[in-house]
Amino acid sequence: MSQKILIIGSQGMLGQELVRLFSGDDQYKVIGWDRNEIDITQGFRPGRTSLKDQVSSLMPNIIINAAAYNNVDQCENDEIEYQKAKLLNGQAPGNLAAIAKELGAIFVHYSTDYVFSGHKDKPEFMENDEPNPISNYGHSKLLGEQAVQESGDKYYIIRLARLFGRPAASENAKRSFFDTMLALGRKMAAENKELSVVDEEVSCFTYAPDLAQATKDIIEQSQPIGIYHVTNQEAVTWFTAAQTLFKLANIDVKLKPVSAHDFPRPAPRPKYSILKNTKLPALRGYQEALSEYLLSRQINN
Repeated sequence: MSQKILIIGSQGMLGQELVRLFSGDDQYKVIGWDRNEIDITQGFRPGRTSLKDQVSSLMPNIIINAAAYNNVDQCENDEIEYQKAKLLNGQAPGNLAAIAKELGAIFVHYSTDYVFSGHKDKPEFMENDEPNPISNYGHSKLLGEQAVQESGDKYYIIRLARLFGRPAASENAKRSFFDTMLALGRKMAAENKELSVVDEEVSCFTYAPDLAQATKDIIEQSQPIGIYHVTNQEAVTWFTAAQTLFKLANIDVKLKPVSAHDFPRPAPRPKYSILKNTKLPALRGYQEALSEYLLSRQINN
């Protein structure tokens, strides 16, 4: 008998990969909901079907929450946006975890390396290290982790960093670093101009299809509940990653390494936020995953 799996945020960069992967397995009946089908921030407002009733009507065996507020800079100095971030990243995951607990369902939620401060004296973080976010966005994601742990039962919290993959189908979704760099690199190369890239903020990348497969493995292997770190191997700065990208994509553009101070942003970023994986088999290196992604773009284009 197939298991029923609800994937929330199904048109996002990660959500669409989760839908594709689980839909290809006869063991699962997949229901994908995005913002048009469900508002996980709605709570229990009178006159509307509650979040609990809407989810419970499906009787899912597994609930995966791939929805998130991810405008890191906008929620730093804008209180209204910060409240949105806390609602979507903090309160909503706790509500979903509580619903999953009542249903006896497995619950999966995704978090980020930005829950850590990332100073030079502590460049790597294990799953059980104490979070200490330095931005409003990071704080909102930590609230979500705490809410899931307090309200959930059979839960997995999976931290990732620098997600990239096939552009999301949902409207207004953010482009990944690599897609942004591809567009800029081609433009600057055509104009014979130099492209400045920040040569700081050391972390790892996470390829969406690899993360989806790791999620499926965690569930199917009945791993112990708790926090997991899932990133592709090799920690790099943004500049080093851009160098790799343009070499693989055969784009001849002049690159200039610069300080983060040259691109001031409202939200502070961790200088070092390497998520050390101590629980799972290591994923492949990000360069191999990036090569696969670039090949898929060529085929699709």
